[in-house]
Amino acid sequence: MKSHQDLPYFQIPEPSTEFTAGSTTSRMIDGLGFRYYWATDGLVEKDLTFKPNLEARTTEETIDHIYNLSIRILYATLKKVNGGEQPELTFVEKRKKTLENLLQASTILRESKDVSDYKILFPDKEFSFWCVINGPIADAIWHVGQIVSFRRSTGNPFSNRVSVLTGKQQD
Repeated sequence: MKSHQDLPYFQIPEPSTEFTAGSTTSRMIDGLGFRYYWATDGLVEKDLTFKPNLEARTTEETIDHIYNLSIRILYATLKKVNGGEQPELTFVEKRKKTLENLLQASTILRESKDVSDYKILFPDKEFSFWCVINGPIADAIWHVGQIVSFRRSTGNPFSNRVSVLTGKQQD
């Protein structure tokens, strides 16, 4: 798969000039988006079907999970109830949609002064914004690291030209 600079998170966006709960969480999501972009860039079929053992998820199943986590994050910022089936998507479509979900959620949070209204909503229960942070955001970061590890195992490592510190690809 070719790298697409037109997808969100080829580079990490410029940070907010203010430090608020919303801008800080937005930056966490931007870091996740940047890492996800590069962890999934250039994956091929052998990468997608790889799993380290019989009990583990494949890389593509891990990508599916991250996609669903991106929906939870976005729905919290949209104040939308979770539920219902998601359409079948190809890897390329899931990757693009995951990046777009993260960017949309980040944009909403960056402008927010009060994040307490953003909750994970289900038809029969809700979870506070704290759970958005320690739930889907942290979980997605965790799983992006798994993808990086899995692709090393298949001989297709994460680009060493990518700096997660600066959020840019080095020349």
